[in-house]
Amino acid sequence: MRWELDCIRQALHRVQRPVILLKGAAYLAAGLPNASGRMFGDVDILVPKENLPKVEAELLIHGWQETVTDSYDQRYYRAWMHEIPPLQHNLRQTVIDVHHSILPETARVCVNIGYMFEAAHPLGNSGLHILCPVDMVLHSAAHLFHEGEFNNALRDLCDLDSLFRDFSSKDADFWNQLINRAELTGLTRPMYYALRYSNRFLETPVPSEIIRLAQRFSPFLVNIMDSAYHYAFRPLESTQSSRVSLARYFLYIRSHWLRMPIHLLAYHLVRKFFIRSFVD
Repeated sequence: MRWELDCIRQALHRVQRPVILLKGAAYLAAGLPNASGRMFGDVDILVPKENLPKVEAELLIHGWQETVTDSYDQRYYRAWMHEIPPLQHNLRQTVIDVHHSILPETARVCVNIGYMFEAAHPLGNSGLHILCPVDMVLHSAAHLFHEGEFNNALRDLCDLDSLFRDFSSKDADFWNQLINRAELTGLTRPMYYALRYSNRFLETPVPSEIIRLAQRFSPFLVNIMDSAYHYAFRPLESTQSSRVSLARYFLYIRSHWLRMPIHLLAYHLVRKFFIRSFVD
């Protein structure tokens, strides 16, 4: 992964900064505890939207290739999503996801991404950056509680637990900063879920006052969400596999509801259904 990050740094050295590492690559580059023993599937980076054409062009020049060729899927990514289609290197076969935000532009939650760019921390003289601690937590929370894929859900919850423990041990004001930052960026609901479920399932030592403050961001039907995540964090091979599958399916539908307005969602799901039926 360090080799891959250096290749990305060299490929993008002519791109206007910042180029921000996300998720596992950021944890490794920052030397955080949850990077130890981690398996890496791809590299996620975040760049300003206006820099996307230059970033994509430089990556294509340096050996990355498009993996999505269908015209509808291309439009889906470029018009609605928070990232361009994944790119895969033609020699190393490594995949890079280039984001311009952390949630889709059509999402019901409007993320004030500019604040995250402004607070990003440089990684020495490498030209690469990472999110500041509170933003790193909020991105991890948004990724887990807005996505519909749960194969790595428990790992992502463990990431949040590790980030909470590490950052709060280094900064006594971390918890208050987190609450304030969530309100500033518009990510109060995923922050609430992150605090609630990391504390509930992993006994993350969240101060009671912070839990009380975060309670005002609780959804009306929080008991339904509690039940869904109670099963969704379990493996499909558990003795209650039917409940796990049902909970994951419910959260999958919820993720699409959060991702798109109803007219786009209906069009997208109907199209995918007929394509899948035809291919099968």
